[in-house]
Amino acid sequence: MTNTTVAPVRGLHDFPHFHDVSRLIALMTGAEKHAPAAHSTSDALWVLYDRVLRVTPATVDDPGRDRFLLSKGHGPMAYYAVLAAHGFFDEEVLRGFGTYDSPLGHHPDRLLVPGAEIGSGSLGHGLPLAVGTVLGLRAQGLTGPRVWVLVGDAELDEGSNHEAIAHAGPAGLEQLHTLVIDNASATHGWPGGIASRFEAAGWSAATVDGRNHEALYAAFTAPHPGRPRAVVARVEPKG
Repeated sequence: MTNTTVAPVRGLHDFPHFHDVSRLIALMTGAEKHAPAAHSTSDALWVLYDRVLRVTPATVDDPGRDRFLLSKGHGPMAYYAVLAAHGFFDEEVLRGFGTYDSPLGHHPDRLLVPGAEIGSGSLGHGLPLAVGTVLGLRAQGLTGPRVWVLVGDAELDEGSNHEAIAHAGPAGLEQLHTLVIDNASATHGWPGGIASRFEAAGWSAATVDGRNHEALYAAFTAPHPGRPRAVVARVEPKG
């Protein structure tokens, strides 16, 4: 891949709509092997970028912005579609998805994709990076920005995530928010459900229908003073 970047688009996407996501995903015709992974995230990503995250194409470099980390970086088509719908780059860039000279690879690259905070796709990296991001913000005295990380349920099979969960609760990392997309693809699972794993470590946690936008919004914005927040979004099982 060549070192090509794409510029943000301002003023063209002031009123994006969720129904745009399917159309935008359809523009990406590359040989993507993780389409179900992408579609499982579309509703939750939409609600985050449309109603929750305090970041825009104009504020991607603002120290006070919210940070969103896509740990579930394999199958990023819905992520790219949501970014394009909100003006981070022109939708025409989507047509080159996965090609040699496109900035939109099968795993997102933070140096090429406007709005991307991390390069991702390797399972188990994003949540530890999110913990480190919150600690870094705290060290700079930046207590306003919120850090969100989206992980898949299968990622929770990775031990690095459990170390991050075990640290964040007792440390009271209130700025940290973890969104788990549960499509029943985890190998090991957790007695009592995924949310109970977070709660046992001192997190505030909720489980919701991952296709219900109002339920997602309510869970995303629920107060959780002094504790990190986890939202488990259940979607249809991976086919």
